[in-house]
This record gives sequence, C-alpha cells and structure tokens, in this order.
Amino acid sequence: MSEATTEAPDQPDGVAALDLKPALEAVLMVVDEPATEEQLAKILRRPRRLIADALRELADEYAVQGRGFELRLVAGGWRFYSRPEYAAAVEGFVLDGQHARLTQAALETLAVVAYRQPVSRSRVSAVRGVNCDGVMRTLLQRGLVEEAGTEPETGAILYVTTNYFLERMGLRGLDELPELAPFLPEAEAIEADTLEGVPSFDPDAPDSSGDADDKTEF
Repeated sequence: MSEATTEAPDQPDGVAALDLKPALEAVLMVVDEPATEEQLAKILRRPRRLIADALRELADEYAVQGRGFELRLVAGGWRFYSRPEYAAAVEGFVLDGQHARLTQAALETLAVVAYRQPVSRSRVSAVRGVNCDGVMRTLLQRGLVEEAGTEPETGAILYVTTNYFLERMGLRGLDELPELAPFLPEAEAIEADTLEGVPSFDPDAPDSSGDADDKTEF
C-alpha cells in the first residue's frame, strides 16, 4: 500500500478534513509513549511524508517561539517534552520535595545492561562486583529493562533495555549511547575475576545483598 493511501478505515470521514498541524498537536497531547509517523498517518488519514514534514515544521516553530515545551523524535516516535532549561520548575511540581530518582546502584546496573545487553543477572553482578538481584527487580518494575529470552549455555534469563529507557534518556536508538570503549577492558577483567564468585539469589526472596542504597529505591 502506498503512502498516499495509508489510512484507517474505521476513522470517521471528518478526520481527513481536519487541519493537519492542530490535529497532530491534539493527538500528541494524549499519547502515553512516542507515536510513530506511521501511526499518525493511519490515524489522521494522511501520507506519511506529509506527517513527517508537518512534525518537523512544528518542532521548528516551537523552538523559534521559545515555548516551554518541545517536540522530539525519540525511540522511533514523536512526543512532547518540557524543555531542559525549565527542568527545575517541572521537578518542583512533579516531585514536590520528594526524591524519585534511581539510586547509584540502580544507575550502575542499568548502565551495565545498556552496554552489555542481552545480559544475565549473574554477568551484571560480576561486572559490578556485588549481587544485583534486588536492583534488577527495581529496574523491571520501572519498565527500564525487560526479559529477552534465555542464555543457551546456562538457561539464565537475559535482559535488555526497553523503549521506555530510550525515551527517558532522550535517545533515538542504542547507537546513540556514549562511547565507553576506554573503560571496557577493565570491565572485562573484573567480570573474568568475579563471575564464578558472585551468587545468583532467588529473585523473589528478600534482598539481603550488601547494597544498602538499594533499599531506598521506589
């Protein structure tokens, strides 16, 4: 099917008659995750190329006007975000004095998964030098990592980062992660020395590892 004929048969006829940019703004105001150009073309019954051009024009218009929000292409789709320079105002409203950030332990574990994925819990623990089962549960609950099959040799569950991770990091894809090549040899050496010595605990058991700061996560 060509781009010109991409449409949603179940949409009312009035949808195709709507002004494109305001219609895009209305849809993007209510999305729960970045909307792809293909999805928007189907919903608004317009060619994908027309949708793509309109989205980029809107993004440029918001930038020129200096609005408090911006339209970004993240994780393969488009979504509204508040501008970084107004982060303090947004944080004050959303958190209202409370801290909902990941702990240092969780950030370290997330970094290992991001750069070594697909990776098992035992290998993540080996790189960090401490059992990370409790932290992995937190990352799963936050939707930042997910299961992705098992390791053929051991049957261990493998983990990868999610599209939500890309969205929160403001990345289009994993290829935009910063280069860590200078640090990888050290990580390989740590894993080789510790892999056999780091136990993998029952993920459903209470977390009794030495990661005290894991207990502050929520």
